[in-house]
Amino acid sequence: MTFALGPRAISAGCKLAAFDQLGSTNVEAMLRARGGEGGPIWLVTAEQTAGRGRRQRAWIAPRGNLACSILEVMDVQPAVAATLGFAAGLALEAALQKVSVEAALRLGPQGPRYALKWPNDVLANGKKLSGILLEAEAIAGRLAVVVGIGTNVVAAPEGTPTPAVSLSALGVQIAAEELFAALSDAWVDFRGIWDNGRGFAEIRRLWLARAAGLGEQVAIRTGTATLEGTFDTIDDTGCLIVRAADGRRMPVTAGEVYFGDAASARAT
Repeated sequence: MTFALGPRAISAGCKLAAFDQLGSTNVEAMLRARGGEGGPIWLVTAEQTAGRGRRQRAWIAPRGNLACSILEVMDVQPAVAATLGFAAGLALEAALQKVSVEAALRLGPQGPRYALKWPNDVLANGKKLSGILLEAEAIAGRLAVVVGIGTNVVAAPEGTPTPAVSLSALGVQIAAEELFAALSDAWVDFRGIWDNGRGFAEIRRLWLARAAGLGEQVAIRTGTATLEGTFDTIDDTGCLIVRAADGRRMPVTAGEVYFGDAASARAT
């Protein structure tokens, strides 16, 4: 198979640059933005050798996994652009649901269960399946926004802060090319709902309906400090709201999130 856009992505005017091997789709996307590319354009590679996730962690995508980025150049403020990550999570979750129909019918209750983890991960059966990284840069008076998306299709890394899993291990036998086509179509839908931030209220509602750990005990490690409480909601800027034992509601802008038993373990 070769990488191709889905029909809705083609109709929406999205472009595609596909590679056999690339250091980082995010880096390539931003280089193109600096060179005048206005997007929307998807960049996807069969093998990524120098990708990175949040906090500069390495994100290597061996052949068979999916590594891709979408470049959008828009007239929004960086704080608004940051909320696009929630639309990206919804698009990826929708694409995963689409390619998992056969596995869900075959496996029943043992099939994959997807959830969105704040701020930008997709979990499957409680383990990390996908990661999303947003980067933005002001170029020629506009904001170039790159959304990098990596998914463990055939293999998952070991020794990660959150245990990882692959679609293959979950019984979803599909190719990265199939997931990519579904993702490119779903992106059109949720990017349209987001509407340069004007539709974030609806994105927030949809995201919370799929949120991992909502209403549960949570621990957020921010640098050397750890904040504990209950995952209450996300606010209209995308901050995670933690309700402390004394009832105070505290906004969190960034950090490593742990739920349930993992929250208690990480807090100690």
